[in-house]
Parts: sequence; structure tokens; C-alpha cells
Amino acid sequence: MSELTDKSAVRASQKLADADKSKEIVVRRRNPLKKHIKLNWQLYAMMAIPLIYYVVFRYIPMAGNIIAFRRYRAGSSVLGDEWSGLKYFNQFINQASFRRVFKNTLWLNVSYLAFRFPMTLAFALLLNELRNIRWKKFVQTVSYLPHFISVVLVAGMIRELVSASGPINNLLESLGMARVLFLSESKWFTTIFVTSGLWQSLGWGTILYLAAMANINPNLYEAAEVDGAGHFRRVLHVTIPSIMPTIATLLILDFGSLVGSGASFEKVYLIYNPMIYEKADIISTFVFRMGLGSGSYSYATAIGLFEGVINLVLLSVANFTAKKVVGNGLW
Repeated sequence: MSELTDKSAVRASQKLADADKSKEIVVRRRNPLKKHIKLNWQLYAMMAIPLIYYVVFRYIPMAGNIIAFRRYRAGSSVLGDEWSGLKYFNQFINQASFRRVFKNTLWLNVSYLAFRFPMTLAFALLLNELRNIRWKKFVQTVSYLPHFISVVLVAGMIRELVSASGPINNLLESLGMARVLFLSESKWFTTIFVTSGLWQSLGWGTILYLAAMANINPNLYEAAEVDGAGHFRRVLHVTIPSIMPTIATLLILDFGSLVGSGASFEKVYLIYNPMIYEKADIISTFVFRMGLGSGSYSYATAIGLFEGVINLVLLSVANFTAKKVVGNGLW
């Protein structure tokens, strides 16, 4: 009897020991995270700032999209007063002015992408070929600076440059040509928008390309040089294939904003006027006028929601195509 009691006591003690070990293992698994947070709490605190920003200013406002399907009156419930269904969607789809701004937005973004994307890549390839470090840093610094200039200042510079008494018209007059009212003729708006955008983004857009090129194995260049490849062939057969995932990722992101934020609302709003609405009015400026200008909040929300859905579809199509062609995508 005493032997059975001893055996049961041993088994009980073993079970307790096993339970203690399992608890220690769980604690050990939890402790590294707590320890890591305690050691790097400054980094976690800094990470909390953008997270709070996106939650407060990006995700919570998404609940307001419900008024695209409900009639909203100023001063009433933030979720609208009564259900309206697809009334506002049908309204803007059948409206000629919306079709105009949709076409303008697509045209501006496609034109801008068609020039900016290849020129940014070409500029990055040229910078990568520079061997004089000081000259390379100087060129990079000068090309990066326009990105940090306020959009308000850029719009002011554009207005001064293309004004009737500006330097461009003075040059045209000195060459015996007539002065041009650039901001009063809609045919010039796309040119102004694309060229000013290139000036702002050309240098800044090379950062990711140069970072990708820095990770290319130098042995690949040496092997190509041994095989008799010149600079152009090394770029064509070594550099570009090596950075193709980066090219595909940036192109996917650009396609995802063809109907949205690619055309800068701030710059367009600051330089356009009613005389060039035919070519300069885009979706974001149209939404601004309909929402804050006319007080049609539900109508403006429906347009913004439609714009977001179109951008999501374009992003998904671009991602699917890139995965099929290049073998690399965002997801």
C-alpha cells in the first residue's frame, strides 16, 4: 500500500514538474517580445505615430462612405437621413460634366506616366554609370531639391513663368513670335502639368532604382565585360533585368492611381481657372467643388467612392499582369 502511495506521489510530482516546465516555456516564449519592446520602446513609440495617423485619418473616415448611399443634410446625422440607394451613382454617370472630368483625369495621368516613368528610369541608369562620386552626389542633390518645394510655391512659379509678361513670353517676343496666354488656353494645360511634374519628381523618383542597382552583384558586370559587353549591353542585359522587380512594383503602384491621386489636386486647383475647365478639371477638383462648394456631400462622396473602386480594379489588373509577365507583384 505504501509503495502505491509512493508511486502516485512520484507521478503527481512529475505532472507538477511537467506543468511547471510548460509554463516556463510559455513564459520564455512571451518574454522575448516584452523584452524587445522594453529595449526598443522608442522605435515602437515612433511606429505608433503613423499607425494612429492612418487609423484616425484613413480608416475611421471610411465609415462616412455610407452617405454615398444615403441622403445627407448639413447639421443632421453624419450617417445620413434616408436611404437613397444608387441614386447619386446614376446621377454622376449620366452627367456630361463628370464624363469630361473622368476623361481629363485619365488623360493627364496617362500622359504624365508615359513621360515620367521612362525618363526617371533612364535618369537613374545614367546616374548609376557616373564614376565621379562628388559629381554624382551633386547631380543627385540638385535633382532631389524640387521635390521638397511646396506645391503652392511651384504653382506660383508656374503662373509667373507662363504669364503674359513672364520670361517665356518675353523670349517668344524676342524671337519675333506672338505672346501666348498659356493659362487661358486649355490646349497648353497638359504640357504645363507634365513638364512641371517631371521637374519636381525626376530626381526623387530615382531613389528606389539606385537602391536596387546598389544591390546588384558586381561579378555580373565583370562577367559581362569579359564576354565583350560594352556599357549599353551591360545596362541592357545586367542592370535592367536585375531591377525588374522594382520596376514592376513601381509601375503597379502608378497604375493604381491613374484615376486618382496621380493628378495632383493641389497643383491643378492652384493653376486652373474656369476658362480651361475643359482640359484642366479633374475628378478631385470636381469632387471639391461639388462637396464643399455646392454642399452636395452625398453626391461628392459617391464620386470619390467610385474613383476608389476604379483605382482598386486597375491596381489588381496591373498586379495580375505583372505576376504573369515578370513573375513579381505586390501580393
